[in-house]
Amino acid sequence: MKADVAIVIVTYNSEGQIRECLESVFGQRKNITQQVIVVDNESRDGTVALIRSEFPDVQLILPGENLGFAKGVNLGAGKADADFVLLLNPDTVILDHAVDVIVEFARAHPSHGLYGGRTLKPDGSLEPSSCWGVPTLWSMALFALGITTLASKNRWLDPESLGSWQRDSVREVGVITGCFLLTPLDIWKQLRGLDERYFMYGEDVDFAMRAKAAGRRPVICPDATLVHEVGQSSDTPVHKMLLLYRGKASLVRTHWKGPARKFGIFLLAAGTALRASAANVIALGRKTDTAGRWQTLWQKRNEWLPGY
Repeated sequence: MKADVAIVIVTYNSEGQIRECLESVFGQRKNITQQVIVVDNESRDGTVALIRSEFPDVQLILPGENLGFAKGVNLGAGKADADFVLLLNPDTVILDHAVDVIVEFARAHPSHGLYGGRTLKPDGSLEPSSCWGVPTLWSMALFALGITTLASKNRWLDPESLGSWQRDSVREVGVITGCFLLTPLDIWKQLRGLDERYFMYGEDVDFAMRAKAAGRRPVICPDATLVHEVGQSSDTPVHKMLLLYRGKASLVRTHWKGPARKFGIFLLAAGTALRASAANVIALGRKTDTAGRWQTLWQKRNEWLPGY
């Protein structure tokens, strides 16, 4: 029988997080029926053994290689037999029946098409990365000038951050991130899932931009809450930045045309160069983690500026 929601989780060396995540998925279920699908990207730790031994109801898919996030999600979603698909990170913990809440909200507000929740840090404070504003030439120009760093979380000068909004009210947004993203299965299929050119980072922004172009209106349901330990599903900070900015470059090259595309790539490069230079000065000769990341990103710009 078709489930209410298919929950798709992509794991990679997630032994330290996946138990608590899956315990919350099953323990916080209230009335809905769930199909839980885990795609493991060739973990080298005990992730697979843990899932097999402790969570027999999970549909475990082993592609035998690291597919990346987008391909992994698409593989899992391809097995979905449910009304909705929910993308969920393995470093999350469901609170207060959040999956029931967001499915009920989506059924009550079907016109939006994409739905997200409110993510918290382990200490209970807001983790704002459940959603963002759509990248624009204005936001990228502010990045290039360093203003988004100097005026972080300012509504006008750091627009992609959505300002100081606490994600505590129903609100339409530009992007819902893949850590907790619900969409009806038919819309998922209409949009052909995530763009598999993106290995990791940027694919959820691309998905939201394509959804908005198709008339969907991504929205946050603040009563659907969960804990998200940002970065626990990622590799080293430097590797994460390289993937993140490769995704940003891909978005510019995919969604912008003509002079806007060229200018957008220039602004990405300029903002990176500025931060690498500033980090050098601030460090005063000392190799700090932040300085090292920006300097490496600038030094390896030929790897990420072409995009995926």
